[in-house]
This record gives sequence, structure tokens and C-alpha cells, in this order.
Amino acid sequence: QVQLVESGGGLVQPGGSLRLSCAASQSIFSMAFIGWYRQAPGKQRELVARITGGGTITYADSVKGRFTISRDNAKNTVYLQMNSLKFEDTAVYYCHAVPSLGFQSWGQGIQVTVSS
Repeated sequence: QVQLVESGGGLVQPGGSLRLSCAASQSIFSMAFIGWYRQAPGKQRELVARITGGGTITYADSVKGRFTISRDNAKNTVYLQMNSLKFEDTAVYYCHAVPSLGFQSWGQGIQVTVSS
């Protein structure tokens, strides 16, 4: 099972930016899906953005135009660039991977707090 380690979270003011990184323990090139979910207090975990092995990208409507997902296959790393952050983006962000064969994996989660 692939191991995922997130980094880059923290505290940011509204309108600010953060970049999350997710380092995988094995090649992400062949992943069926890899991306980011988030869970705010009292809410269900929701998809933020994901990218397929073929490069198709999906974003939640709430982050379109503000967040950008990308990947570096050579580094086995997926990024989430978050711009124009809003209070409602505050959540624990989880990296998620679904390999072509095998079981899905989740990272441990990383806190993103948008506050003035």
C-alpha cells in the first residue's frame, strides 16, 4: 500500500496562498487517481481536486479558479496550490491515492487554517 505524507499546511490570512505537497512512497505515474480531500469540523470529507493517470483533472466547484493541482512524476509528489484562500477553506486536507491495482491510501492529514 502506498504511503502518503502531506506537508505545507498552516495558518494564513484570507486572500493568502499556501501550497500543499503530498509525497508518495511509490510511483504516482500509474495511479488511477491521486488528489486531495478536505474535512472541516462537523462536515463530511469532500473532494477538493484530483488528477487521473491520464492527466484528467477534477475540481470541486468551490475551489475552481483558486486552487491548482499538479504532479511531479519524477518526485512522486502531488501539489495543491491554493490561492485567494477563504475562511471556508479551513479544514484538514488529506492526500488520497488509488492505484491501478491494490487498495486506496490516505495521508495522515494536514491542517489549513484561514483566519485574520
